[in-house]
Amino acid sequence: MKLRLGTRKSLMATTQSQQVADRLTALTGRAVELVGITTLGDVSKAQLSQLGGTGVFVSELRTHLIEGDIDFAVHSLKDLPTAADPQITIAAIPLRDDPRDALVGAVKLADLAPGARVGTGSPRRIAQLRALRADLEYVPIRGNADTRIGKVTAGELDGVVLAAAGLARLGRDGEIAQLFDTDEMLPAPGQGALAVECLTGRPDLVELLSVLDDARTRAAVTAERAVLAALEAGCSAPVGAYAADDGHTLNLTATVVAIDGARAVRKSASGPRMAAMDLGRELAVAMIAQGAGTLMGAH
Repeated sequence: MKLRLGTRKSLMATTQSQQVADRLTALTGRAVELVGITTLGDVSKAQLSQLGGTGVFVSELRTHLIEGDIDFAVHSLKDLPTAADPQITIAAIPLRDDPRDALVGAVKLADLAPGARVGTGSPRRIAQLRALRADLEYVPIRGNADTRIGKVTAGELDGVVLAAAGLARLGRDGEIAQLFDTDEMLPAPGQGALAVECLTGRPDLVELLSVLDDARTRAAVTAERAVLAALEAGCSAPVGAYAADDGHTLNLTATVVAIDGARAVRKSASGPRMAAMDLGRELAVAMIAQGAGTLMGAH
């Protein structure tokens, strides 16, 4: 019997879900069929921050899981709320793709003319971009990757900033003008990683899906998301975090940037992979002590 994999209907979502399905079939021999589901985040024209940020793409898929319409679901990890749902288990976090942000356009950020228009729907990206180039105009945009890139092609915008991982999954990475190193722009916690979820009450399925899990990726994103949770911020807040695992130690860096880009709190910490959650929480506490909370309120 085929396993039913719930996915949003966008090209990005179905592409990454199909990659997970193919990998699961290759490892276990289990056949998987994709079940397309429309979410509020897909049909609303409002900005994500107005819709409530994190979870806007997730709750509908989880409802279908709980009601038994699908067996498991795949999400972009950065879209997941940090608060755990006891009914749902993240059975696997596969090996992460490139976590960085990317500028799509004709030239790099430094080479854009003053006043050039750059599109992004993310307060985190806008805040960090303003810290790099305060003289540019940052335009909030929604839509899938094709729609956003199309605004550059049509001349409406001089560039758009998207996740490098998503562009690579769509085969659009050849259009990247610049990849932002993490010292220039910290990604969203969990960016580039996927989450494979199923019901907690199906231990057989939890075990089956666990073959997709990558321990290093799970530790890194656990630390990043612990920062976000401890700051009590959603995915629409100007918080960036990235943890690199050198095989022995997690090296975590996080930032909170005022939306005008003028002020930021940025801190780093290191610790063992097994203590990823504590590492993230402790770094957040240190950031709050340096005023991170007031910067989040400044957007």
